[in-house]
Amino acid sequence: QVQLLESGGALVQAGESLRLSCVVSGAPFKRSHTAWFRQAPGKERDLVAAVTWLGDITYYVDSVKGRFTISRENAKNKMSLQMNSLKPEDTAVYYCAATGITIATSTDYLANPQKYKYWGQGTQVTVSS
Repeated sequence: QVQLLESGGALVQAGESLRLSCVVSGAPFKRSHTAWFRQAPGKERDLVAAVTWLGDITYYVDSVKGRFTISRENAKNKMSLQMNSLKPEDTAVYYCAATGITIATSTDYLANPQKYKYWGQGTQVTVSS
């Protein structure tokens, strides 16, 4: 059974930092690309950042470029999202996701939400102004 478990969500003030973590079990993590998505109240779930299983290609949505950093530790089946200079508009439930085994390595593939088969339950991030 595939499980993705997020942690690290919290209530913070604007300008502060948070680090989200996601541990993956039961899935071929080492050959899966992984990503963070977020869903704000009343909005669709959107891709925030993604990374290939080798860690050599990353993708970020424009609104988080320069503030967020995605990373992964294959030996620990773990991925992280370092979020700096948080803004109220970053408030959302954050989900980690994994594609499953794949050999595709393009940015277009990383940025396609439909490629992600496995999802966590989400962790709440709230940024107050």
